[in-house]
Amino acid sequence: MKNSGKLAGLIMVSALTFGSAAMAQGTVMVGGEAMYPKKDIVDNAVNSKDHTTLVAAVKAADLVATLKTAGPFTVFAPVNDAFENLPDGTVETLLKPENKATLSKVLTYHVVAGKMDFKAISAAIKAGKGTAKLKTVSGGTLTAMMNGTNNIQLKDENGGIANISTYDVYQSNGVIHVIDKVVLPKM
Repeated sequence: MKNSGKLAGLIMVSALTFGSAAMAQGTVMVGGEAMYPKKDIVDNAVNSKDHTTLVAAVKAADLVATLKTAGPFTVFAPVNDAFENLPDGTVETLLKPENKATLSKVLTYHVVAGKMDFKAISAAIKAGKGTAKLKTVSGGTLTAMMNGTNNIQLKDENGGIANISTYDVYQSNGVIHVIDKVVLPKM
């Protein structure tokens, strides 16, 4: 038993060391899976158990090829629960082939051209005296604002608020921020 305790301790130290090394290289855990900075947005997102609805929607809207390009992009990625909190039937309706244009508009509303990490968004909020207007790929606007000292919120064009729960998940072609709500453009 003494040896098994030492072995368990050694395994724990090894795991912590490996985890620290991975984190030092910019790897972040999202949805229980490592997001590797050398992979692109799509290749990382497909592994996140928290983003299966988002990935299905990106595929249905034929946006995979776009999000695999060099970018860079800033993606505000809603978790599955965010989609589940939409009114009943919304996701199913958006995923229908005849609603592809609307789905594409909703998804590209979550994307900003360029690489805006926490530091860049915070600086834009400060420069804007409390808010920053972020132009989305869909042509809409998200308003970023601080909620406290270390939390950024996004306000959509309908007044809906999303909180960023995980920041700065760096990708080879941009950065992902995990959000708790689906932000919606004016339709």
